[in-house]
Amino acid sequence: MPKTQPVPADVKRQILDRIKGGGASISQIAEEHGISNRTIYGWLSKGATSVPSWLELNKLKKENSALKELLGKVMLEIEFSKKKN
Repeated sequence: MPKTQPVPADVKRQILDRIKGGGASISQIAEEHGISNRTIYGWLSKGATSVPSWLELNKLKKENSALKELLGKVMLEIEFSKKKN
């Protein structure tokens, strides 16, 4: 298996920013840069060990709350439609 060249730090940062920003899928970006999905997942897991900022934490809490509310509504609609039939 041939050795690959390390990805420059600035390119790695741009790749991770694109993924975190939701601009493209990991598969798409990996193919564009000629690296494996596994490499990118490794970078992401290493970055996941850091403590999130208060801003990130609050954003995630709000998103989690909104998702729970949406899930509750969907579950109620499903129950209502079951009882209707």
